[in-house]
Order: sequence, then structure tokens, then C-alpha cells
Amino acid sequence: MAKKQSPFSNRINIQNKKARFNYDILEKYEAGIQLTGTEIKAIRMGKASIAESFCKFNDRGELFVHNMYIKEYDYGTHYNHNPKRDRKLLLHKKQLRKLRQQLDTKGITIVPLRLYINNRGLAKMEIAVARGRKLHDKRQVLRERDIARELDRERKKYI
Repeated sequence: MAKKQSPFSNRINIQNKKARFNYDILEKYEAGIQLTGTEIKAIRMGKASIAESFCKFNDRGELFVHNMYIKEYDYGTHYNHNPKRDRKLLLHKKQLRKLRQQLDTKGITIVPLRLYINNRGLAKMEIAVARGRKLHDKRQVLRERDIARELDRERKKYI
């Protein structure tokens, strides 16, 4: 029996490709996002970017995503949202405490990896605790990718 598709699963999957290159991913979390009506409509149209965004705690212990861009909704009126505003991430208190402790380590940051709509129609963000890579580490990653690509090409010749 075929799995029934949810009407909300319109395959919105906005990725932060730079984050996987610039950081070593240590641990991943799934967080909800507090959005307004026009913001969720714009996300469902695929009009968002998390390429330059990062996560930061405020003075009250709440986690916010900064620098995330959600284009203004085309059909919105004067109630439209600010495209670059800070948006609150929704996590359990236990998870927030653990993230806060991990941030105390030098060189650790929280970066958004992907923004998507789940099967229930809610916007979710996959965030990660990450450590920044040095320039030589980035070069090594590129070198390994090139070697793997060449090996795949050679295998295809003999299959």
C-alpha cells in the first residue's frame, strides 16, 4: 500500500551548503521557529535563505536565529514582515541548557543547516553545534572530494 502524501509536504528544503564546508558538525537538533503569517507563506513559496545566518542566545536564555532572510510575501499588505528580523527558535529547556553549556567551549558555534516544512505543515530548522574549520582543513576536504569523485569515475568504467 502506497504511503499517503500530506498536503503540506511540498518539498521545501532550503539548505545552508556553506555551513557544511566551513564547519565540522558535532551534534544536530531540530527546532521549531516562531513565525508570522506572511513569513510562513513566503517559506512555503521557497523564498528564504539561511546562507549567512547564525544562532545566538539572548540575555533571557532564548535562542534566536540572526541574519535569516525571508522575502516579503508578494500578496501581503501593510501587515507584511521585516525580511531580516531575528526569529526565535523553539526547543525544550533541557536542550537549550545543553546548547548553552556547549557554547562555553572555545571555537564552538550554533549554525542552521536546513529549513524545511514537516509533514504537519510546520516550519522546522535543523541546527547544529559546530566547530569552525581552518583553511588547511577546508583544502583537505576539497582534496578528499576530488579523490572520491575520480574513484567513482574509474569504477563506472569497469562496471
